[in-house]
Amino acid sequence: MARQRAQIIASKRLVLDANILLRAVFGVRVRGLLEAYEDSVSFHCPDVCLEDARKYIPNVAARKSLDQASCLVALDEIAKIVAIVERGLYLDFKSSALARIASRDPGDWPIVATAMLLDAPIWTEDYDFFGVGIATWISDRVEQYLRATPE
Repeated sequence: MARQRAQIIASKRLVLDANILLRAVFGVRVRGLLEAYEDSVSFHCPDVCLEDARKYIPNVAARKSLDQASCLVALDEIAKIVAIVERGLYLDFKSSALARIASRDPGDWPIVATAMLLDAPIWTEDYDFFGVGIATWISDRVEQYLRATPE
């Protein structure tokens, strides 16, 4: 928990949803961005996103005729770059997060709550996050944020 609190202090941070984790496992560009910017940007995701990614990997791997075990190993490698935020850290923001996202997808409240906790934008492909009062980046534009000099 102390390590996570220290990571939260970093000046430039970004919260990832489960879809971005999956793109990092099954694609090249997202993982490349994570690796290229891991020293200058603090990447985070709530613990439930890592759990969701683990849950979906077997089906996606089977559809793509990929080895499930290798994909899970790739996720573990990505989890070394992305700080996994434990529920106890973002739970205090649940009510506020639900007020922002409930009409679209209440199951996404941990991502909104984590972004509120960290005062960080969200990297996602899910348009449910647009308009919740938190900056949101999609993969084809996120490098603009990653490259920008912190204030």
